[in-house]
Amino acid sequence: MYAVVRSGGRSYRVEEGALVTVGRRAGDVGSTITFDDVLLVADGVRIRAGTPHLSDAKVRAEIVGHGRGRKIRVFKYKNKTRSRKTRGHRQDETTLRITKIEG
Repeated sequence: MYAVVRSGGRSYRVEEGALVTVGRRAGDVGSTITFDDVLLVADGVRIRAGTPHLSDAKVRAEIVGHGRGRKIRVFKYKNKTRSRKTRGHRQDETTLRITKIEG
């Protein structure tokens, strides 16, 4: 059984027991999060898709940890002026363990 949930403007395909890294979510390690914005649920026999989401489906997850993603480099360059600027960025992330898919 799997589901597709939306978090922070992105869609994630999740299964029970799987670890998923999403954008930073508020909450302490060990607390529970509920995703109400479920786009699709498949149980092996049938697939239910929402328009745009399923109102009776929920996905519950436990926060495993908070961290930061890999570093990216942003490089700005202006032609003929020797103007160069490098800047790094790391996105805050939260790792979740999917505990239950309802619906």
